[in-house]
Amino acid sequence: MARRPVKKPKPAPDLPILQLKVRLLDISPSAWRRLLVQASTTLQELHGILQVALGWEGIHLYRFDLRAVGYGSTELALVSPRVVLDTFRLRIGGKLRYTYDMGAFWRHELRVEDRLAAQPDAVYPVCIGGEHPCPPEGCGGPAGYRERQDDLVGWDAWEDLAEMTEVLAAVARDRTTAVLDDPDVRDRFERTLARTRARERFRPKEFSRIQINERFRAEEHKPLMHQQVW
Repeated sequence: MARRPVKKPKPAPDLPILQLKVRLLDISPSAWRRLLVQASTTLQELHGILQVALGWEGIHLYRFDLRAVGYGSTELALVSPRVVLDTFRLRIGGKLRYTYDMGAFWRHELRVEDRLAAQPDAVYPVCIGGEHPCPPEGCGGPAGYRERQDDLVGWDAWEDLAEMTEVLAAVARDRTTAVLDDPDVRDRFERTLARTRARERFRPKEFSRIQINERFRAEEHKPLMHQQVW
């Protein structure tokens, strides 16, 4: 019986813009961004782009995993990230992994959705879509983030809110801060306020495509790409 000829996969079209969907894993709802980047972008440059797009601060190590090879921060003994994306000839549907902060392990999936022609006068990279805020730095990874979110609406948070409301209601009623002259009341109020501010530090900022693109136009991704690399 004659064998069917093996079909060779078609090469990726030679178009200069990649449409990528970036999804942060292990949290719900999942934060995601849709980006247009030049195919000539290096993984090192893409690191800076992702930092801006997701809202990270670029203060931790990172790695990309593609075809069983790790690229990224030299402290991790990885392959240099100064390799151009188009070198991999990623086809539509092709994926790679990006991990940021080797203590928290924020894992991201990047998928190539399309290859496009560059538009006249367009500036890249650009964010064309997305949903949900990214967790703040230093919250302890996905598990720590879930705990922080629960703490924002937990019983302790409501008790602190009730205590502050009681003091502020007295100030509004008497039109004086005399209630805070009591050392015990003032101490409880200050400690309650400190706990509330600590919780608010871990409240994620809302997603804003406009702000992301303003940061891209200001080239804020360029200095971020140089942190924690060779």
